[in-house]
Amino acid sequence: MNDDLRERIEREAEKHALLNAVKHESDANVGAIMGPLMGENPDFREHGDEIPGVIGGVIGQVNDLSYDEKRERLEDLAPEELAEIEAEDEGDEHDLPSLPNAEEYDEIRMRCAPNPNGPWHIGHARMPAVIGTYRDRYDGWFCVRFDDTDPETKRPDLDAYDAILSDLDDYLGFEPDEIYRASDRLETYYEHARELIDLGGAYTCSCSGDEFSELKNSGEPCPHRDKDVETVRSEFEDMVAGEYESGEMVLRVKTDIEHKNPALRDWVAFRMIDTPHPREEASEYRCWPMLDFQSGVDDHLIGITHIIRGIDLQDSAKRQQFVYDYFGWEYPEVVHWGHVQVDAFDVKVSTSTISELIEDGELDGWDDPRAPTLKSLRRRGIRGQAIVDAMVELGTSTSDVDLAMSSVYANNRDLVDDETDRRFLVRDGVELPLGGSPPVEANPPLHPNHEERGVRDIPVGDAVLLESDDLPAREERIWLKGLGCFQYTRDTLQYTGEDIDVVREGDVDVIHWVPAAESVPVRLRTMTGDVSGQAEPEVGALESDELVQFERVGFARIDRHEEEETVAYYTHG
Repeated sequence: MNDDLRERIEREAEKHALLNAVKHESDANVGAIMGPLMGENPDFREHGDEIPGVIGGVIGQVNDLSYDEKRERLEDLAPEELAEIEAEDEGDEHDLPSLPNAEEYDEIRMRCAPNPNGPWHIGHARMPAVIGTYRDRYDGWFCVRFDDTDPETKRPDLDAYDAILSDLDDYLGFEPDEIYRASDRLETYYEHARELIDLGGAYTCSCSGDEFSELKNSGEPCPHRDKDVETVRSEFEDMVAGEYESGEMVLRVKTDIEHKNPALRDWVAFRMIDTPHPREEASEYRCWPMLDFQSGVDDHLIGITHIIRGIDLQDSAKRQQFVYDYFGWEYPEVVHWGHVQVDAFDVKVSTSTISELIEDGELDGWDDPRAPTLKSLRRRGIRGQAIVDAMVELGTSTSDVDLAMSSVYANNRDLVDDETDRRFLVRDGVELPLGGSPPVEANPPLHPNHEERGVRDIPVGDAVLLESDDLPAREERIWLKGLGCFQYTRDTLQYTGEDIDVVREGDVDVIHWVPAAESVPVRLRTMTGDVSGQAEPEVGALESDELVQFERVGFARIDRHEEEETVAYYTHG
C-alpha cells in the first residue's frame, strides 16, 4: 500500500467514522464503517486485510472529539451527507428503510422461501438477516417456507432442510415463527387450481414448448385455450392422477395473450414430472406446481404482508397478480432488491458449483474453508451476528451491491477480540539455539487488555522457532515477546538482559516465537490451503471450538486434536 492510497483510505475513513458517530450520537467502530467504506471505494478491497489497522487510529481520533466537534468537522468534509442525516426522522436510526405502508397492517408477516437443493452459501444469508431484522423491528412474524416443488431441475437435498434451519436459527440467530414445506401442500395447490379452472382462469395445454412459444411470441392464442371447463377439469384430474408423461400436458393460467410482455402470456401453473420427489411423503406425486403459482397461493393463505425478492423477479409479481385478480385477493407489498456479490473467494458463490466441486473432490465438503458457505464461515469461527450486521448494512437497494468480506471480518473482530486469548504460532519455523542464560519460562499475558486473566506459561528450552521473515540479521537485536531481548551472533540468539525500553525506543522489533522442543504441531486450514506450523504447548490442551488469536498471524478456531497434530481453522486477520 503506497502513501497516496493510505492517505485516501484515512480521509475516507474519517468521513465515514464521522457520519456514523454523528448519526448515532455515539463512538464509531471499525465494523460499522467497513461496509460503506468498501462499497463506495471498490479499489480498497484488495487491501481489505490491511485497512482495519490503517483506519483504527483515525477512528480513535474521531471518537476523542466531542459531538459538536464531530459535527463541525463533518460539515467541512461532507456537508451534503450531514444535511441528509439532519433531515432524517430523529426517531428512526435503523439501517434498513421502513417497509412500505407498514402502518396499515396489524402485523407485519414475511417469509424466507429457500430452495433446499443444498446448504446455504453466503449470499443466502441476506434474506433471513433482513427479514429477521424487520421482524424484530416491527414485532412481526416470519416463516420459513421451503419451496421444494421442483424434484427434477432443482432437486431437493434431504440434508439441506435441517442444515438451512440450523444456519438460520443456531447460527444467524433468527428462529422462524412457523416452518412449511411446499411439497406437503400439493393438495392445497390442486384445490386452488380446480377453483381457478371453474372460474375460467386456466386451461390444459398439450402443445410442445416450441409450438406454444411460437404462438405466444406472435400473440396468437393456443388452440386449447377455449376448451370447455368440464374438459379442462377432467384433463387436470388426469394430470393429478399421473396419467400423462413429463412434457405431455400442462395447466396454463389464462392471462392476456396480447400482453406487451410475452413472459406474462398464459404462463404455466402446473406441469408433469416423472422424477420422484426425494421426500417419501411427496414421492408419489407427478403433477407439480410452478413456483409462481405455488408461491402466490401460499403467500395469500399464510397471510404474507411484505415480500422481498430480487429485481430480476419482477415478472413473478405480475404473473401472480393474474391469479390474485381471479380470486379477488389483495397482493402483498413488494420490495425488490439487487443481487449481492461477494468478494474474496476463488469459488463461485453458487450452490450447484459448490456441489460439483465437492463431488469432484476439489473441496472437502460444504465447510471447507475455501467454500463461500455459511458452514465454512461457522467452522472458521466467524459469528453469525457479524454476517447479519454486514448484510443489513447493504440495505435494500435495487442496484446490485457488493459484500466485502473485510466488513464481515471487521464486524467479527469487534465481537470476539475482547474475549479471545492470545497464543503464539510459528509457520514453517526456523530453529535457532539460545545462549546467555535466558529465563527458563516465558509468561506473556493471555490478553493484553485483561491482566486479570493471567499469563501463559511457556517453557523456553535450548532453542526457539522463528518465522523465516522474522530472522534477524547478524548482530541485530530482537525482542522475543514475553521473554526478553536477544542478539543474533555466532548463529545463536544471545540473551542480553536489556529491559523493555529498547522496544519503546524503537530500536528493536518484537517477534513471536515458540520453543523448539515442546511446541505443538498445528495444521492451519485457510482459504488458500493448509499451512503447517508449531504452537506454544498449551494450545494442545485447548477445547475444540475455542477461538484464539495467534499473535501477528490472526484469529483461528481450534477444530480438533489428532494424534500427531492440532487442526485449527483460520478465521481472519
